[in-house]
Amino acid sequence: MITLTSDFGSPYPAAMKGVIRRHTDAELIDVAHDLPRGDPRAAAFWLRFVLPEFPPAVHCAVIDPGVGTDRDAIVVRAGSHAIVAPDNGLAMPPARALAAEESDIEAWSIAVDDPASETFHGRDVFAPTAARVREAVDERAAGEESIATDPEAVADALDAMDDLSPASDPFDLVFPEPSVERDGDGDAAAIDGEVLAIDRFGNVITNVPGELVRGRDWVRVDGDLTPVAETFGAVDPGERLVTVGSHGYAECDVNDGRGDGAFDLRPGDSVRFVADNVSL
Repeated sequence: MITLTSDFGSPYPAAMKGVIRRHTDAELIDVAHDLPRGDPRAAAFWLRFVLPEFPPAVHCAVIDPGVGTDRDAIVVRAGSHAIVAPDNGLAMPPARALAAEESDIEAWSIAVDDPASETFHGRDVFAPTAARVREAVDERAAGEESIATDPEAVADALDAMDDLSPASDPFDLVFPEPSVERDGDGDAAAIDGEVLAIDRFGNVITNVPGELVRGRDWVRVDGDLTPVAETFGAVDPGERLVTVGSHGYAECDVNDGRGDGAFDLRPGDSVRFVADNVSL
């Protein structure tokens, strides 16, 4: 299959699908087309969370604020998966989530002819490349389905493509790590983190691993005492809470409301969690 991810909204993804359909009858699955505009880091976060749920596939991801500039276009192999994307870092976090180990990740640069548009490389560069990658793997498999899930066979198929050449140093994107102050027992007393993303419900997703807050009853979030709960329903509608999302990170949320407004937080903002019995 080929998955499609972008910040394009509608109708631009339809044009990408049309291009792909001219080359292949692969199953097309939309991951999302309403990701934050021009934000490769947010896209990388969500793709790192979503793509490991798929069987081996070609993933075409286009969040491309550098479209029309001299940024490269790349294909990244992560195990038996291939990610087709602009070389702005968004491919690398999901690649690490897909690959069994770092050595199972490699990248190729895409030779780009003059596109029809300098502002729509999703249609002119990435969609046709995704289709060609899928066909190259399919051709190498030659009816043997298991080959399409063999990392070495996928690598061989990509090596054989005329318009790809090895990329030795693709742009990487690494999420920030939180800073943790611990008490005398080794427990996290204070955690300085950062907001990574906000979902459509207004849930504020931080880079703080869930195990650092899970099991507590209360924490102070930027000084305000807030309950820690496993579910939204553990607090009354309209009440704030800290919980651990399905992605494994601590969130600042509101039951039946928006956490971004209640906590006054946006992507990139710093956020501090302090254990309720600690004075810092």
